[in-house]
Amino acid sequence: MTIKYIFSDIDGTLLNSHGQVSMTNKRIIQSCSQPLTLVSARAPQEMLPIIDQLQLQTPQIAFNGGVIFQGNSNQWQPLAQKSLDFELVAQMVLLISKYFPQVSLSFYSLHHWYTQRCDRGIKFEEQLVHQTATIINYRDFFKQAKHKLFKIMLITFDPEEMDRLQKFLRDLNISKINIQQSGTEYLEITSAAAQKAAGIQKILQQENLTIQEAMAVGDGENDLSMLRLVGYPVAMANANYKVRSTARFVTKSNDDQGLGYAIEQLVNQSVWL
Repeated sequence: MTIKYIFSDIDGTLLNSHGQVSMTNKRIIQSCSQPLTLVSARAPQEMLPIIDQLQLQTPQIAFNGGVIFQGNSNQWQPLAQKSLDFELVAQMVLLISKYFPQVSLSFYSLHHWYTQRCDRGIKFEEQLVHQTATIINYRDFFKQAKHKLFKIMLITFDPEEMDRLQKFLRDLNISKINIQQSGTEYLEITSAAAQKAAGIQKILQQENLTIQEAMAVGDGENDLSMLRLVGYPVAMANANYKVRSTARFVTKSNDDQGLGYAIEQLVNQSVWL
């Protein structure tokens, strides 16, 4: 079956280790006749510079499926939203900040990124996405009017602390949330209804296409839902074993233009089909 739509993760997939879109990937994406949607844990505003660079006109998926939006840096609008429960975010933020004070903690509304302190993890993320977090007091923030919040982001550079944090969150047994690890340092909490696969299904339905006609490319565990969904799941060479074993195809690494290589092999030349 012919591939008619491409979905790609951003970090570790489209971008190289320096956080850049290579000229090769850009050329291949822009010359490909199939539409491409970016599917990311990032916030919309963190995706916009890449959308501008690639001149994408398609709907995009942010917050691991929490928001589908369309547009560019000049103007964009949400098409679908799946936010977290506000009171639940307040409870979780206060709990995590109490029991894991060394973990970098922040959360997102549709247009803003909030944190209580600019620590190592926040500085790391600011450099990566070229955005600046808004410093707030958590208790004061949650006493104000309710905001639509889409993601809690936790960053730790200590693998043992990451394990303890994951166990703590899962032991809370909260059915309304989805907890996903992205890379080795990131843990992201979104609505249980927000998954990359759900966002992809919505776009495919709008395009009147089947999941068998879609290709998805990713490297992280938060990409597993979309890789398990589509007809042509592709893992990056830099992905871990669990992700690579889920895919039908393994392409080159993100530093070797693996996304562009997969598009050329699967879409343009049908070499692996």
